Amino acid sequence: MANANASVPQRGESIVGAATSDRPSVIRVLAVDDERAASKLLAIMLRPPSYCCSTASNGEEALVALQREPFDAVISDLQMPGISGLELLAEVRRAYPHVAFLVTTGLDDVEVGVQAMRSGADDYLVKPLLESAVRASLESALHKRYLEQQVENYRQHLEEMVAERTGQLRQALEHVEHSYEDTLEALGRSIDLRDTETAGHSQRVCLYSIEMARAMAWSEEQLGSLARGAHLHDIGKLGIPDAILLKPGPLTADERKRMQRHAQIGFDLVKDIAFLSDAAELVLTHHERHDGGGYPRGLKGHEILPSARIFAVADSFDAITSDRPYRRASSFESGLQIIRDCSGTQFDPQVVTVFLSIPEETWPAIANRQRQLPPRSSDLRASRSPSPSAPGTLPKAPAFASGPANEGRK
Repeated sequence: MANANASVPQRGESIVGAATSDRPSVIRVLAVDDERAASKLLAIMLRPPSYCCSTASNGEEALVALQREPFDAVISDLQMPGISGLELLAEVRRAYPHVAFLVTTGLDDVEVGVQAMRSGADDYLVKPLLESAVRASLESALHKRYLEQQVENYRQHLEEMVAERTGQLRQALEHVEHSYEDTLEALGRSIDLRDTETAGHSQRVCLYSIEMARAMAWSEEQLGSLARGAHLHDIGKLGIPDAILLKPGPLTADERKRMQRHAQIGFDLVKDIAFLSDAAELVLTHHERHDGGGYPRGLKGHEILPSARIFAVADSFDAITSDRPYRRASSFESGLQIIRDCSGTQFDPQVVTVFLSIPEETWPAIANRQRQLPPRSSDLRASRSPSPSAPGTLPKAPAFASGPANEGRK
């Protein structure tokens, strides 16, 4: 309850004055009372130039006035016919949360005032009203609402700043991720350069794998992990001597054993890099077979990672259709047939079904484009559906000695 003996603030101290530039120079007040004399008295107390007071004789008129023009404060009687003061208070709080609200009552009952303030009133005044009490209570309520509005404005501004900084951080992270992709692709190309016959292999198998994974509705996150593994799948060959890696003839049993170690070597190189943890598993398992006859763990069926099952098809298909030191490339038609024939033994039948469902011209289109253009990481990120182009006629390879893709040499 306002103190009836409170002094009227001086003009320089007034909340209404120009001390705060964000505050309106004239406070607009709506006085609501079914007794015309009471509302008229409030209009006299709250006179220009500091105030502009309008009046309403009931709650219905007050709501109409609030819809028609903005007000900074409402001073309402509690006991009115129709919409009561408390009902009007509830509606104002719902629709106009930043409007100050004072209640007046003829009953000097603390419980009535407490109930009103619990319902959202800023203060209550007991009739007969004193101008000093009305002004002091009103300015206190206005100051409270003003501070609440400032807090709300600050909160909104803070949210905008957080959203802006989050966007900037997201862009920075995307830039870092793209830099990682560029680095990984460059590393994959550098591995391919050890053998001029397999130049572009890492990029092609990456594109082939992503084509299949997209057909299987993989998420962008899964595609990213698959691409990283594809670029790094042969990183372990850095630990294989050139005499074995580039040998033009068949490998001996010991040489084959050493060649097969590249999967474990590659895994050990990247396993402790956090953002390559998923890719490391593909590096380790990309030579596993569906029937359990692969290496290094002899996994079979669904024991093999889905990404490794997809990659196995892509890797073998590129090995079949690319020149190698020990043989010439087969045609894409032959490659498709070999993959079909090895479904259920070397390759997961579900992956083979997806592979064969993709238009045949897709694969030579990817290979031709990759071979003709300089390698660019942006191509990898932006183009997942290459335009078909007719494949050229490639020399047919002789029969393979150990599986469709000559696995021991990969």
